[in-house]
Amino acid sequence: MVKRIDAHQHFWRYRAAEYGWIQPGSVLARDRLPVDVRPALEATAFDGCIAVQACQSAAETDWLLALADETPWIMGVVGWVDLTAPDVAVQLDRHASRSLVGIRHIAQDEPDPRYLLGEDVLHGVRTILGRGLAYDILVRGPAQLGCVPDMLAAAGPGALVLDHGGKPDIAGGEWGPWARTIADIAAFPGVTCKLSGLVTEADHVTWSPTDIARYLDHLLACFGPDRLIFGSDWPVCLLAAEHAAVVDLIETFVARACPGHRDAIFGGTAARVYRLSTIEDGLS
Repeated sequence: MVKRIDAHQHFWRYRAAEYGWIQPGSVLARDRLPVDVRPALEATAFDGCIAVQACQSAAETDWLLALADETPWIMGVVGWVDLTAPDVAVQLDRHASRSLVGIRHIAQDEPDPRYLLGEDVLHGVRTILGRGLAYDILVRGPAQLGCVPDMLAAAGPGALVLDHGGKPDIAGGEWGPWARTIADIAAFPGVTCKLSGLVTEADHVTWSPTDIARYLDHLLACFGPDRLIFGSDWPVCLLAAEHAAVVDLIETFVARACPGHRDAIFGGTAARVYRLSTIEDGLS
């Protein structure tokens, strides 16, 4: 039986200095721990989740791996290493764990839009892929997204995952550059895409499923249903929607556009891409 997986969640013990991207006083500016999301996962029938890094810190990666060790339904961790460091392989060895399934760097915060094309960065990504780990790509805006096809060509084979549908500016109505680049990215058959983070790219107060539908339809047309992965992006999604509303958005889309691929989008593809081990207990 295919496990139902929320493939993109974050956990943290909030400290403003470490999580500078979180606006003080926002709904995110507090501890967010597995106990806080478990009721939402149970209510939407998920067996488990993947925890994804939220700051550029080896200490956070160690903490997430420890959380996974004590929480059976955290099926894997996408952690962080310094991609540009000459000892990136040593860093990966230090974090080696059954729970480490991938690595991510918050490239969207880098001032150089061509950051991912740096030879030192590409060496780091190749090292990650060579270890059988996935690399999650987090970029924002046409300039950064436009570099991704060249990055994919240079990175070579491996499990590469585009986070948050490439973060289109849904609130601003962005379309042409994003849509064309998504098609270019999807031309690389080894790349998958997360249907995550889209509600927070729409207007946080007034968004509706109609606002997001054409972006979902384009991702489906480009990647096909077997290369799409559901992730709630909890708790970041709380800026715009509760966990259940995010799940309902994608459930409704799948029922309309590709009902025969529900198991793949809600778990099967994530299990394949991240090489997840079987959960013994899940949320039971």
